[in-house]
Amino acid sequence: MGSMAEEYDFDLFVIGGGSGGLAAAKQAADLGAKVACADFVKPSPQGTTWGLGGTCLNVGCIPKKLMHISSLYRETQNDAHGLGWETKSSHSWEAMLAQVNNYIKSLNWGTKTDLRTKNVKYYNAFATFTDPHTVMLDNGKGKQEKVTAKYILIACGGRPSYGDVPGAKECCISSDDIFWQKQAPGKTLVIGASYIALECAGFLAGFGFDTTVMVRSILLRGFDQDIAKMIGDYMEKHHVKFAKEMTPSKFEKLPSGQVKVFVKDAEYGVYDTVLLAIGREGCAGSLNLEAAGLKYIEKTGKVACNDHDQTSVPHIFAIGDVIEGKPELTPVAIQAGKLLCRRLFGGATKIMDYTDVATAVFTPIEYGAVGYSEGDAIKALGKDRVKVYHCSAQPLEWNLNHERKEDMGYMKVVVDVAEKEKVVGVHILGPNAGEVIQGLSVALKCGATKEHFDDCVGIHPTFAESYTTLTEIKEEGKALPTKGGC
Repeated sequence: MGSMAEEYDFDLFVIGGGSGGLAAAKQAADLGAKVACADFVKPSPQGTTWGLGGTCLNVGCIPKKLMHISSLYRETQNDAHGLGWETKSSHSWEAMLAQVNNYIKSLNWGTKTDLRTKNVKYYNAFATFTDPHTVMLDNGKGKQEKVTAKYILIACGGRPSYGDVPGAKECCISSDDIFWQKQAPGKTLVIGASYIALECAGFLAGFGFDTTVMVRSILLRGFDQDIAKMIGDYMEKHHVKFAKEMTPSKFEKLPSGQVKVFVKDAEYGVYDTVLLAIGREGCAGSLNLEAAGLKYIEKTGKVACNDHDQTSVPHIFAIGDVIEGKPELTPVAIQAGKLLCRRLFGGATKIMDYTDVATAVFTPIEYGAVGYSEGDAIKALGKDRVKVYHCSAQPLEWNLNHERKEDMGYMKVVVDVAEKEKVVGVHILGPNAGEVIQGLSVALKCGATKEHFDDCVGIHPTFAESYTTLTEIKEEGKALPTKGGC
């Protein structure tokens, strides 16, 4: 198929070279469209920048998971000690960073090569609208050029929020920096209660750094709150300190390079590193959308889209973290981008299904979830329709580690009793939770009921087999199970 839009430079112009934008660009090119993609990383307040590939590859999922895996090795060694191993080892932050960063750079290079192979024109330039079909490209070195496109896709993602506390940008780092920080972080204060905050605090504590999390209110807002509390309790038992119901009032940089933190304008403590993880903001406000006749939501930095990922300007679309009200997850952006380009250039009609998307939180004890949390199920369906089956379970290998005899995993299945106990939410807290929930998410998509779970024969001995023998029904006011057995 040849180019569709001869009066334009490109059939599709993608703003943003993250996972979603790249997937869309390559899919459109595979379908014969003439495609270009612009990506430009503005340095963080601390000066950190990175290559093509977006947040997930450079300062998100990939380095986070690698550091999480590395940080678990200490506990794995202790588990192995109970199985006859005598192991002694030490960890080097500097060596880990070098290996992780080199791996990421190899992926940056591979991504560029992939675009070239698929004949996608790549611009290492910052794109802004000048009219509905035209973008200005600025390479940051004095060169500017304009290009036009029939369709434009906004896939610029988001960046960490710094809030408005005095000294935050001057004194603190964010997730944009921690994965490229060559110097070991030392004594660290993590501010925030999001999954990013808890994941970073978890791996820092796992490496042996003195780590405190400052929390304004609840942990993991938007996730199942029974499990959020269990994660906090587990982390406290595993060397993470929590400063609860606190927020910083200002930060000061000391001559030593350390940061003095104030709460209610009184000195709280001095830290080698302060990591802000208080939320993220979409980057739509940087694109001069007004020139395209498109408004964005100032509070969140995002754009509103319909079910076809279409903005209020019909030929301008958006995917990924820059869309208001959609899951901020890499695979979501990838799938949405591919489906969009199949509709635009391949005659397809399928739209993105944003419901029942599985996710995992890589805290020291991992959490996997798909579908409703218990609280959200009650809000959506009503209390009378919701029943919860749950149990605690202990991975086999933990039983021989005397330091982990009180550690427990947990499972929860949320069902709709009005629909023959159709499963509307599944949650797992324990090792490899992401791997387990990925498989169970297919069952939810297929409309599985609790009876289907019961009819499934478990694999023994595995942690996940407990899903097949759940009999305990959660009752209001009754304590959660603390010992294994379903």
